[in-house]
Amino acid sequence: MKREGFALVTGASRGLGMAFARELAERHYNLVLVARSPEPLQAFAAELRRSSPVTVMTVQVDLSSPGAGQLLAEQLSSSCIPIDLLVNNAGFGVRGEFRKLSLTQQLNMLRLNNQAVIELTYSLLPGMLERREKGIINISSTAGFQPIPFASAYAATKAFVTTFSLALEQELRASGVAVVTVCPGRLLKNENGCSGRPVRDRWASTYHSPKEVARDALRVFDKGGGLTVLGGLNKFGVFAQRLIPRKLVPRIVGRMSRA
Repeated sequence: MKREGFALVTGASRGLGMAFARELAERHYNLVLVARSPEPLQAFAAELRRSSPVTVMTVQVDLSSPGAGQLLAEQLSSSCIPIDLLVNNAGFGVRGEFRKLSLTQQLNMLRLNNQAVIELTYSLLPGMLERREKGIINISSTAGFQPIPFASAYAATKAFVTTFSLALEQELRASGVAVVTVCPGRLLKNENGCSGRPVRDRWASTYHSPKEVARDALRVFDKGGGLTVLGGLNKFGVFAQRLIPRKLVPRIVGRMSRA
């Protein structure tokens, strides 16, 4: 049965964003798809309209621009588009020595990975609280559980998303808003969000397809929210680093990053 409200998916023109949109369309969510690149966004929206009996809207916006998230929320509100589920998926990472990377690129990463998440969550939450079915899915990463030399700012942005999301989950528990913190390991490279190359042992693998990650996140959402780390080795890695002295973690990870 088609729903009245919408799910908003950021970074919806590729990879994990596309996988979430497909899964939500199958659940009969109307969709607001947000991305920076208009051509692939429009093509994907047309595909979903052909295959699913849902309303699919698109918004082309660069969420790394200051205030873009708040402006997007205001645009949706003025158009009377109710958002029941927010999927904060848009993000990117840069790798290399901090002092040698572009400052502009790193600041854009901070704004997209963190500021846009805060702006959209803060701006859309009041309206979500007025409806029965509501939730927030924040895409973080296993990279956020430890300092990562040569990806220092990226790991820090994901640590921010994880701690913010887990704290928000507790704040909103009594209000009935399900908050899911998604911390995938490495994603199989697949632009269209479908399953990538097969993995022999999916339980132990550190790699997962966008489709697997999206389905796992929605499974946790159905249970009322929480933290999810997909894959046995990823779970073990998150747990094991807690047993290592804090000052040694970046040294070990740094050597692995350079390898």
